[in-house]
Amino acid sequence: MKKAFRLGLIVGRFQTLHLGHQAMIDTADALCEKVVVFIGSSQESGTAKNPFTYETRKKYLRKVCGRRIKIYPLPDIGVGNTPEWGEYLLKNVTERFGEAPDLLISGKEERRLGWFDGVTGANVAELYIPKAIDISAERMRELLLLDDFGSWKEYCDPRLWDFFPEMRSAVLGSYKNTRTSSL
Repeated sequence: MKKAFRLGLIVGRFQTLHLGHQAMIDTADALCEKVVVFIGSSQESGTAKNPFTYETRKKYLRKVCGRRIKIYPLPDIGVGNTPEWGEYLLKNVTERFGEAPDLLISGKEERRLGWFDGVTGANVAELYIPKAIDISAERMRELLLLDDFGSWKEYCDPRLWDFFPEMRSAVLGSYKNTRTSSL
C-alpha cells in the first residue's frame, strides 16, 4: 500500500529515548515510505544534557525500531534554529537519499517553526505530534539519577528496560559536567 509521503524526517537528541519519541517515529512509519532519524548533537556526550554517545543513542533506537528507520548522526553547526539550520538538514538528507524529505515530524516546539522559512527549494510539510505523554528526556535523566526504575519504565519501551543500569551509569557519570563541545 502506497503511503502519503515518500521520505519522513525526524531530528532529535534522544537523550534518552522515551515513549514520546516513539510516538513520532511510529507516526512517521505509518505515513512515510522511508523514515530518516537524525540524532542531533551527535558530537556531544558525557555532559549533563547529553550523557550518551551517538553510538549509544543509535543502539537504543535500533533496539526499539529495528531496521524500519534509517539513523544518521547530525553534528551541531552553531547556527541555532534558523533557516541556515534548515538548509543544513536538507543538505544532509539529500546527500544520503538523493532527494529532500517531504515531511518533517516533530513535537510542537517553537524553535522548529523557522527551520525551512525562506529555504530555496524547500517543500517540506510539517507534522507536529501533540504531547499525549507528559514526559521529556530531561525528566527521564532525572529518574535515572534518582534510581527510580518504577517511574522510568512507565515512559520507556520494555525492550530498553535491561539497559537501565547502563543508562543510569552514563547519567551519573556526566550529570555535573556542563562543558560542551557544541559550536
